Amino acid sequence: MAFMSSADRFKMSSTPSNVDRRGFLRDFGALAATACLCGRSHAQGAPTSATTAASNAQKPYRIDTHHHILPPAFLAEERERVMNASQGINPDVIDGWTPRRSIDDMDKAGVATAVVSISTPGVYFGDVAQGRRLARLCNDYGAGLVRDFPGRFGMFAAIPLPDVEGSLREIEYALDTLKLDGIGLMTSYGDRWPGDHAFFPVFQELNRRKAVVYFHPTAPTCCDSLVPNVSSALIEYPTDTTRCAASLAVNGVFSKCPDIRFIFSHGGGSLPTFAARLDRLFTRVKTISENLPNGALYEFKRQYYDVVATTNPSTMAGLTKFVPTSQILLGGDFPYRPAAEEVQGLRKLELFSETELRAIERENALRLMPRLQG
Repeated sequence: MAFMSSADRFKMSSTPSNVDRRGFLRDFGALAATACLCGRSHAQGAPTSATTAASNAQKPYRIDTHHHILPPAFLAEERERVMNASQGINPDVIDGWTPRRSIDDMDKAGVATAVVSISTPGVYFGDVAQGRRLARLCNDYGAGLVRDFPGRFGMFAAIPLPDVEGSLREIEYALDTLKLDGIGLMTSYGDRWPGDHAFFPVFQELNRRKAVVYFHPTAPTCCDSLVPNVSSALIEYPTDTTRCAASLAVNGVFSKCPDIRFIFSHGGGSLPTFAARLDRLFTRVKTISENLPNGALYEFKRQYYDVVATTNPSTMAGLTKFVPTSQILLGGDFPYRPAAEEVQGLRKLELFSETELRAIERENALRLMPRLQG
């Protein structure tokens, strides 16, 4: 995923890398990042009907929970920031995004519905008024996609954390007025992680609503470009996903907000590797263990994890030993890679039965978001 450090997100400056993004996503399982973008016209250039999925000669049925949009109005306003966050991505990927391109990719992968999100760097850059405006613009745009292309799109709404008051207002608008499918968050905000006590009112409200919360990784202020010529997306994104989950565990968000359904990108990053270690060490600290009456592993294992960058034997072996198939979701990461790569990758593993594949590709997402049954 394209990358802007948290420090740069607040300062509005960044230096692009020359790393070839598709190559490192394929070879190292890194992520995809977009800027929060908003626009007005969804219908322009949209296909009139779905095509037959290349990988499956039947009507598309899959649900993709990791699909990014780059709406045009925000891009016109903030293109420099978006490109600075994109680290060597072909500009055509950003400038050329349209709903038609999304739907064409979905059709090729047999995806019926993509639940879209605003990816890194999110919508908050240090200005409260701007963050609220961008979140609203992005959510209105996404709601327009849902409206204009019935059955093809859902959305995880953007909120302007770390602005708690603005986030609570946008949750109400996004879920009550726009009827969107959940909330999308970053794994960190500058030098703060989602389990920060100041953010707890947001999670209390999401728990009250039994909301779905989707996390996309970024890199925190501490850890931008630590190794020369190695993009932060390669190592920091999977690591920051683990930091995010750890912060939610140690500060009691998981245990005190049990009705939130959390989705972590990229198979949870490095969390499957370190979960048992975290669980063991957390039990030794009374102030932490008090927030984890069932243990950290219990909390980690009941969350959901998408398959982006995991459809290789070693990574998927770790994920499937960490959680049951019921907790795994299909993700494609368009427009930064074709969704068909993950669909085909799941099958090439020869690890799952057809029933299990159907669960990963559709049924598990429907349990979280029954509206998508449509």
